[in-house]
Amino acid sequence: MTQGHREYSGSDLIEAARTTLTGAEEQWTGMREAVFAELARHDRPASAYDIADNLSKSRGKRVAPNSVYRILDLFVRTNLANRIESANAYLVNTHPGCRHDCIFLICDDCGKASHLDDDRVTGALRAAGQDAGFADVRPVVELRGLCEACAA
Repeated sequence: MTQGHREYSGSDLIEAARTTLTGAEEQWTGMREAVFAELARHDRPASAYDIADNLSKSRGKRVAPNSVYRILDLFVRTNLANRIESANAYLVNTHPGCRHDCIFLICDDCGKASHLDDDRVTGALRAAGQDAGFADVRPVVELRGLCEACAA
């Protein structure tokens, strides 16, 4: 189910994620919702360990990082989250259901991450990979530097 390119936040983001996941014929469980909501709280990439620790504290019982990793992998496969490769961490996709390649901008000082969409860049990378004989090419583009606030 593709919902078009619309940025969501708050309860609308959680509802869009639920709709996208169930549209992919996956279950929206309480644990999956808790992991998604915890990931959505962060404006910086969060690791599975960060999420597991925060959920363990809020639930009053231990949440295993391996369980969180499995859920995050599902979220990446279903376009609910993105893996920030250079940080071995995850960032919520604020437009679940919208299929396109994001270019991530990650601040080396404060760690904040944002994204921009430029189909010319990612399309060229996708085409280069296909020309080299790769199938199912998925560009992962990360730009590191200083955000506007840290550069000031």
